Amino acid sequence: MSRDDCGPDVAGRAVPRAPGEPQHRTLRSAVHPGAWWLWALSLGTAATRTTNPLLLALLISASAYVVATHRSTTGAPTAHAYTAFAKLALAVLLVRVVFAVALGSPIPGTHTLVTLPEVPLPHWAQGIRLGGRVTAEALVFAAYDGLRLAALLVCVGAANALAGPTRLLKSLPGALYETGVAVVVALTFAPHLIADVRRLRAARRLRGRPDRGLRGLLQVGLPVLEGALERSVALAAAMEARGYGRTVEVPARIRRTTAALTLGGLLGVCAGTYGLLTAEGGAYGVPLLLAGVGAALAGLRLGGRRSPRTRYRPDPWDVRAWLVTGSGAVVAALLSLASARDPEALHPGVVPLVAPTLPLWPAAAILLALLPAFVVPKDPREPS
Repeated sequence: MSRDDCGPDVAGRAVPRAPGEPQHRTLRSAVHPGAWWLWALSLGTAATRTTNPLLLALLISASAYVVATHRSTTGAPTAHAYTAFAKLALAVLLVRVVFAVALGSPIPGTHTLVTLPEVPLPHWAQGIRLGGRVTAEALVFAAYDGLRLAALLVCVGAANALAGPTRLLKSLPGALYETGVAVVVALTFAPHLIADVRRLRAARRLRGRPDRGLRGLLQVGLPVLEGALERSVALAAAMEARGYGRTVEVPARIRRTTAALTLGGLLGVCAGTYGLLTAEGGAYGVPLLLAGVGAALAGLRLGGRRSPRTRYRPDPWDVRAWLVTGSGAVVAALLSLASARDPEALHPGVVPLVAPTLPLWPAAAILLALLPAFVVPKDPREPS
């Protein structure tokens, strides 16, 4: 079988083509990775606009459905990122509740659940207590706050599962390539560690050795750390062999223009964002923000001349990418609007303690996040 009879899968490996399949077949994963990341980050932005547990649960469910139908099943390290981030989100939620129980909460309450022994603290630790009275209002407030952070982590896990950071690196402008590499290496560190832990635990089970408890953790942790060090050394050697960091000389006029455009664009973005957040700056906020984004993009494009790069089979930004990005952006915009117009529905009160209600049109807005599950086709080679 020749190389032309194979095509790359999501992880970049060559796999046999189906009979009659075109040589440059567009896979489901060919949807631009930036579209998936913008969709997921928009959902995370929407999650920060509410503490309503019903809306947050709906956001998590929508992201879980899209990930379940469209994530990679080819064995890539990021394929199980969503599960790992979901476990991390659950741990964050539990830690937030435990802190509210152990350290107290500023939320007043009248429904006492339990009274723990209180540890006396010195005078310089005023405002902090260990133990004491635990109220239902404080626990509910901590659960709401922890669930919001958990939903944000789940959305980041969805972005990792749908489009790995390494694919996103190809789409960055040349001026941000070095920064992008550093961010990608940091983001892919956790998925590789998870894959190593799963592999080592399976190997220990096959050998009849314990893989749980403190002893199993220690005997698995050392090989994982050793593998991470070896991977970092190999990555550094590969980057050096490929001429990473090589730049070319550009005229001083272009350098000054690039710096002016980038700095002016960032200042315009900051001023426009401030205008949007204040009632008095609504008239000039949008024009300044758009002008700043345009100037910053122009500066980044000019700055990319210092780092000559080529892209092998770049991911296209097509109609599906616009639909994926737009669905997430609409959800974030509508939740922000609902938070401003009806804050009581999106932020249920805990004093007095009342059951949260499901606001209809914000819930309907969150359902728009399911659009990528229908507009992005599944890869027919993967099982449904």
